[in-house]
Amino acid sequence: MSEQQFSLDAEQIAFREVIRKFAEDKIAPYAADSDHNSAYSWESFKALEQMELTALSYPVEYGGSGASLVTQSVVAEELARVCASTSLMFLISKLGMLPVINFGSEALKAKYLPRICTGESQASYGLSEADAGSDVASMTTHAEKDGDSWVINGSKCWITNAGVSDLYTIFARTSDDRHRGITAFLAEASWGVHVDKLEHKLGIKGSPTGVIRFDNLRVPDENRIGEVGDGFTIAMHTLDRSRPTIGAQAVGIAQGAIDFAVNYMKDRKTFGKPIAERQGLQWMVAEAQMQVEAARTMVYRACAAVDAGDPHGDLSQLGAMAKWFASDVAMKVTTDCVQLLGGYGFTTEFPVERMMRDAKITQIYEGTNQIQRMVISKKIFG
Repeated sequence: MSEQQFSLDAEQIAFREVIRKFAEDKIAPYAADSDHNSAYSWESFKALEQMELTALSYPVEYGGSGASLVTQSVVAEELARVCASTSLMFLISKLGMLPVINFGSEALKAKYLPRICTGESQASYGLSEADAGSDVASMTTHAEKDGDSWVINGSKCWITNAGVSDLYTIFARTSDDRHRGITAFLAEASWGVHVDKLEHKLGIKGSPTGVIRFDNLRVPDENRIGEVGDGFTIAMHTLDRSRPTIGAQAVGIAQGAIDFAVNYMKDRKTFGKPIAERQGLQWMVAEAQMQVEAARTMVYRACAAVDAGDPHGDLSQLGAMAKWFASDVAMKVTTDCVQLLGGYGFTTEFPVERMMRDAKITQIYEGTNQIQRMVISKKIFG
């Protein structure tokens, strides 16, 4: 797909159909229980592994499929259409390893990326702290050089896959310089990454989110990602290239809610005929589908810009727009779909209430939608 071509090609369309059937057959059956029990679905992860989706997002030379970000967004959407937690399961290791892919040494890539591709390892992204979420430059986790290693102390919060991942990209302060004093590292959990607590959440309950802590965590210098002091740049570069996939996840959640609501409306009868024949309700669905199509196009455009190497330097804006718009659409559409099901939509018997709860996080993680407004405004006003 070129940067200007915002529709899928024939191969991507066929692939989407394969992934849709896979998601419906192998992922959807576990979605409700995973949510109800707040439990990570290893059955779903094993299915991703068997489908070789754990390798999809990574370079061919390290055992990956080398798929474009547009193709990755198709998978994220189709998985989220039936289970947002599994969509996040697919996305999180890519987020955790993006710094390694783009800034890591050849030795670091060769050692760890094949493990991710086979499903042997999973990765998390350790950036946010209790007092350094949106303002990540305020982080206090620090690393001190000790011979050929770094000793890291501090904690990170809102860590997706906490306790499941065995690899963690950690951003830590290595000097007092606000932005040039942050460095990135890749740590193995067994070296001393402790999970202090797991959060009890509104949605994406099948994906653990927690606080991780480091007490004199020793990381060899060979596991430093990029140069000392480049951590802030690496973090922002990574989020620019990951945010469009959050938009894809949001689109999938919204599309799943619409598809379920439409089927329900065709079966549900009031006053002698299906509610799908009620014009007022038809218009609600028509508006919802229009918004989802617009969001999907914005996501494809941002992903295509990543694939093209950001030739116009507007990726930060495109990614922020796609993430902001798609997540707001997901929240509105899922809420409307709950309304379309009436009282049944408010029960856990049907999945739309789960989709509504899951949609909320897409407005928050990888930068709140208020932060996305700041990113876009900075691009406009300089």
